[in-house]
Amino acid sequence: METTKQVQPDVLVANDFSVFVFTPMTARAKDWFDEHVESEPWQWFGASIVVETRFAWGLAEGMIGDGLMLR
Repeated sequence: METTKQVQPDVLVANDFSVFVFTPMTARAKDWFDEHVESEPWQWFGASIVVETRFAWGLAEGMIGDGLMLR
């Protein structure tokens, strides 16, 4: 029997239609957010950042380009 290794994503992404919610799940992702994301306190909902749909793809591209796994 072959076992498959589950890989934890670095960032969970949720599409809430008018906004996207990005939640860093690993220390690596949190460090990436600290270094690359400029935000205002009101953009954060707990540990997640909420961004307008028009900015979501660029943010996701940057994360993927730096090797983060999104789900």
